[in-house]
Amino acid sequence: MKTFPVEHLELSQLRELQSERLKKLVKYLEDKSSFYPKKFKELGISSADIKSIEDIRKLPITYKQDLRNTYPFGMLTVPKNQLQRIHCSSGSTGKPTVVGYTKEDIDVFSEVVARSLNAAGAKPGMQLHNAYGYGIFTGGLGLHYGAEKLGMHVLPISGGMTSRQVDLITDFKPEVICCSPSYALTIADEMAKRGLNSENCSLKYAVLGSEAWTEAIRDHVEASLGVQATNIYGLSEIIGPGVANEDWEEKGGSYIWEDHFYAEILDPKTKEPVPMGKQGVLVLTTLTKKGMPLLRYWTNDITSLYYDPNAKRNMVKMNPIVGRADDMLIIRGVNVYPSQIEEAFSHVEGVIPNYYLTPIEKQQMLVQLEVDVEVSRDLLKDKNLKKGDRNYEDFFNEFSLRVQTEIKKRVGITTNVKIHEQDSLPKCSGGKIDRILKKKDMANLRK
Repeated sequence: MKTFPVEHLELSQLRELQSERLKKLVKYLEDKSSFYPKKFKELGISSADIKSIEDIRKLPITYKQDLRNTYPFGMLTVPKNQLQRIHCSSGSTGKPTVVGYTKEDIDVFSEVVARSLNAAGAKPGMQLHNAYGYGIFTGGLGLHYGAEKLGMHVLPISGGMTSRQVDLITDFKPEVICCSPSYALTIADEMAKRGLNSENCSLKYAVLGSEAWTEAIRDHVEASLGVQATNIYGLSEIIGPGVANEDWEEKGGSYIWEDHFYAEILDPKTKEPVPMGKQGVLVLTTLTKKGMPLLRYWTNDITSLYYDPNAKRNMVKMNPIVGRADDMLIIRGVNVYPSQIEEAFSHVEGVIPNYYLTPIEKQQMLVQLEVDVEVSRDLLKDKNLKKGDRNYEDFFNEFSLRVQTEIKKRVGITTNVKIHEQDSLPKCSGGKIDRILKKKDMANLRK
C-alpha cells in the first residue's frame, strides 16, 4: 500500500501546518478576492488578526447562496484565463455553483483522491471501473485523475447503460469500482439477474459517494458484489470527491485530509462550535486552494467529528452523514432523516433498500410519512409466493407491518408502509437519487 507521510504528522505538527496555511490564505483573500474583503470589513477584522488555526472562528461563514449571488465568476481569486478547469454543481435548485481550478488546485484534487483510493484499498496497477458521471460534475474526472496519480489504470465508462457496465466488469475484470451507492445497488441487481454473484465477480473494492448512505446499503453492496465498500466524501464547492474517505479495514468514519481541509462542526441554529463528538453542520475551509478558496463553507451536512487513538492515521474522522439540514422531515413533531428510515430496514430480513419517502399532511401541523420499499425476489422465491396466489397478499400485509414496527421501534414514528416486489420502484441510473417524493409523484409509485 502506498504511504502518504503527511497523514501521520503529530497533532502539534499538523496544527502548526494548518495555522501557517490559514494565515497565508486569509492574506491571499484579502489581496485577491472581491468578495471576502467586504466580509472582513463587516466583522472588523483583517489578516493581521489571524495568528493561528484557533482564530478561524473570527472569520465569516460562507454559504451556497454567496456563490449563487456572485454567479458565475465572482468568487474567483485569479483571472479566468489562469484557470485550468471549471466545474459546476448539478444546479437542481436555483443556479448552479461554479468552481474554478488552477493547475495547482487540480494537483491537490488528484492528490486527495489518490489518498482516498489508497485508504479504500486500491493499489497501483489495479483497474478502476469509473462509473461516476463525467462532465461538469466533479465525480468522474476527480476519480479519474486521482486514480492515475495513484498508479491505477482507468476505464472511464461514466454512468448509465447498466447492462454495458456489467458486460465490461465481466470482461475486463476490474478490481475497483466507484459510483454512487444507489447505482452500486442497480449494478448488483443487474448482475444478479444474469446469475452472477460475488464468487464470480472480479471486484474487490467499491468507493461510493455523492449521497448519504447507511450500513444497510453497505451490507447489501458488499454481499452482492463481494467487495469492501467505503465512503468517499466531498462536494464541488470545496474541491469535489476526496475531502474524506473511510479506510477499508476500519470503516465507520472517514478521514478528513486535514492538511488541505480544516473541518468544524457548528450548531445549526447558533452557528457556534459544538464539542468534539457532538452532531452539527459540517463547515469546511480550503487551506490550499488558489482558484476559488472558501472560508468556513456551510456544507449543510449533519455529522460529527472524532479522533480515533487506535486508527492508522493521525487525522480527524467524520462520522457518516446523517442527512442534510434541509432534508430533515418533521413527522408529528419528530425530526427524521431519510438515513434513519434506511437504517431501520437493515433489521428486517428481505428488505431491498431501494425506497422512497413521501410526507403527507393529514392535519394542520401534523404530517404522516408514506414509505415505499422493495422486498427481495429471493425471499418470495423461498416462500414460493407469486402474484395471484392465495397467500401472496397476506404475506405482503404481514411484511409491511414488520417494516412499520421496526421503523416505529427505531425512529419513533408511525408510518404507512407499502411493499413492492424487487425491481418495481425506479432505480438510480448513474447519478444521485432523491429519496423524498412529493405527493403527486408517490401516487404514480402506488398504482
